[in-house]
Amino acid sequence: MRIQQFYNIADSLVAGKLIGENALAAVGNSYEITLIFLAFSFGCNIGGSVIVSRYFGAKDYNTMKTAVSTALIGTVVLCGALMAVGLLGCRSLLVLIRTPVELMADSAEYLDIYTLGLPFLFLYNVATGIFTALGDSRTPFLFLAGSSTANIAVDVLFVAAFDMGVAGVAWATFLCQGVSCVLSLWVVARRVRAVPSEGERVWFSWKMLGQIAVVAIPSILQQSFVSVGNIIIQSVVNSFGASVIAGFAAATKLNNVLISSLTTLGSGISNYASQNLGAGKNERVKAGFGAGVRLLGSICLCFTALYLLAGRQLLMLFMNSPTGEAINTGLTFLQTIAPFYLLLAFKLTSDGLMRGCGMMGRFMATTLSDLFLRVVLAMLFSRWLGVNGTWLSWPVGWFVGTVLSMVFYRTSIYRQAEEKTTL
Repeated sequence: MRIQQFYNIADSLVAGKLIGENALAAVGNSYEITLIFLAFSFGCNIGGSVIVSRYFGAKDYNTMKTAVSTALIGTVVLCGALMAVGLLGCRSLLVLIRTPVELMADSAEYLDIYTLGLPFLFLYNVATGIFTALGDSRTPFLFLAGSSTANIAVDVLFVAAFDMGVAGVAWATFLCQGVSCVLSLWVVARRVRAVPSEGERVWFSWKMLGQIAVVAIPSILQQSFVSVGNIIIQSVVNSFGASVIAGFAAATKLNNVLISSLTTLGSGISNYASQNLGAGKNERVKAGFGAGVRLLGSICLCFTALYLLAGRQLLMLFMNSPTGEAINTGLTFLQTIAPFYLLLAFKLTSDGLMRGCGMMGRFMATTLSDLFLRVVLAMLFSRWLGVNGTWLSWPVGWFVGTVLSMVFYRTSIYRQAEEKTTL
């Protein structure tokens, strides 16, 4: 999931700077629909990585390899179905979210090209999940850094040199994501083959697919509900015009830099919990909470200070004018939500532990409560306070979700780890 976040940020940077405000708005508008596909890819990532982690922690390497190949095969089938849905239905979704007429052509073209690259997105995400399950977070980071940097360069080449417009940034993402996917699959295949195992390897197992689905499906549903909620909020924002859409798009990209980082670390916490469960070290799960909060909390505080002190300068990376409705919209959004980032450190650490321990019902409850409040309050506040009222729904949703997540942690994971019983 994180690679597409950075690709979209790069696309928005180049679109806003080299093409114009409407191009930035079109890419941002399309992004909310791409989050539905990201939800499925994230679910595949989490489902595969948690199960692979569990068998890796238990040193059952032959079964671990079956989990790897089963996750990849299942992902290919799911991706094919989603490509068909995307190519047939994305334009209807753009109409549904009230995309302005002047943005429709660019938004639709960006989405069509994006959908063609779904196999690269899905397989890359599964590969990175396998890396982290095997205890290697460095390799995915190197792929991410290299591909994101290359994407910016190719974006500029296609837009500035070849004058391809919004289609140029979409094709640049397609190309860079494809190369990154192929390389990551090649490396992960070598890494898995190098793990010693005995007996004949089973390449696909329906039972294993079921185990992966138990973790993946709730994660997919949770992320899908979040994506649908974001689309509803985007439709609210779209009613205020292209300038507001552009400002929201730029600010959302900055916000997503933090959210993507925290989500990635949350996935690592899930793998940590799952590995320790597999190894029978339940007490270490509880210890992971404090370490996770400290790590995520320090990141949240840094981003809070950065966005409050330098929000306008950062938004100018996406825009050419330091004044106007677009820049003011983005700045107000950041100033409203940044003071509450610390809540996410507690929520995403607890969520990560619950997901790694297989407590998917509790995990979904915390996220859906946050989402429900954000969507409902965004619609209500926008009527009473205008577009700036929409941003107030974020802190309220985060607060309620964090309280629930902490309650579940204290009443389930903490207590059971304290008693050293099987989670």
